[in-house]
Amino acid sequence: MEQYKLFDAEFKFMCIVWEAEPLSARRLTELCQERLGWKRTTTYTVLRKLSDRGILQNVNSQVSTIIKREQVQKYESETVVEKAFNGSLPKFIAAFLDDKTLSAEEAEEMKRLIDRHKEAR
Repeated sequence: MEQYKLFDAEFKFMCIVWEAEPLSARRLTELCQERLGWKRTTTYTVLRKLSDRGILQNVNSQVSTIIKREQVQKYESETVVEKAFNGSLPKFIAAFLDDKTLSAEEAEEMKRLIDRHKEAR
């Protein structure tokens, strides 16, 4: 699961790839220049590192992901819950919702998610 760990700059880079994949390496350098202010060499360095880690691939200058956004989000959220809340999902939700108000639709969606994942008794 450690392969899903992305540093902030890597995550921003991957968001560009996830949004536009498959895309040419040249187009990726253009997008990274526009959105991140990166030079071409920086883009290619990050591209190589993430390819070496098996997160994305660059085949014939066509860049696409191997790891999907949902996999990274799952890893990151599980890491936060484990690290900051000792693995307690209720404590995480309580802290997250502390000063927020949910709309009726959001509350209903959360209820549906909880019901779908509830253990059968």
